[in-house]
Amino acid sequence: MGNGKSVRKHIIRLLYPQRCPVCDEPVPYDEGLICESCRSKLVYITDPRCRRCGKQLSEETQMYCEACLDKQHNYSYGFGVYDYQSVKQSLFRYKYRGRAEYAAFYAADCYAHLKEEIDRMQADAIIPIPLHWEREQKRGYNQAYEFARELSKVTKIPLAGKTVKRVKKTAPQKGLDNLQRQNNLKKAFHIHTDVVKLKRVILVDDIYTTGCTIDAVAKELKQHGVGEIMFLTLSIGEGI
Repeated sequence: MGNGKSVRKHIIRLLYPQRCPVCDEPVPYDEGLICESCRSKLVYITDPRCRRCGKQLSEETQMYCEACLDKQHNYSYGFGVYDYQSVKQSLFRYKYRGRAEYAAFYAADCYAHLKEEIDRMQADAIIPIPLHWEREQKRGYNQAYEFARELSKVTKIPLAGKTVKRVKKTAPQKGLDNLQRQNNLKKAFHIHTDVVKLKRVILVDDIYTTGCTIDAVAKELKQHGVGEIMFLTLSIGEGI
């Protein structure tokens, strides 16, 4: 049985080769989910990081970024995997060019680099940030959900993919200032299922900029009885 599955997997991989999340070329079969030559092009966020939002800091003596010194969040803390600029084109293809297959590499790489941090979270569930149904229908999938589903597989943390629903079709956050982002997200999310039993959860999205989206969802979850909210994102960009 095992050999049969292996053969089928091999045939499928030959017919439909995995595309590299960096260069978007087919990955050689023996190189896994990314071209070995492309690995060095990824820039990871490493210590020193903001202890709240996970942004890269320049000084070892810093504990928080400028934004987190002045702002209270509804989540406890979180981490991003990559510096946004190093994966900007990859994320664009992932979100808008049908490259949902990148999610398998993103999740595996996330857990490889943040295993200790994720294990310490002791989360009961992974919850993806939802898209409005019209936007998801147009795109064909929710990139946060795809990443969350793959992350659930590698971490063994249950996926709670239908917990939060986006009920308001919000304007794109890009280009809005912090106050506009907050107003844009008012009454945008609805808790779709009973979450009282969830004590600690991880919210998952593709990018963290100002944290407004994650804060908005975290606020709703807290109001419905979730004890602690953390987050993981693929990238962290500039934004206050």
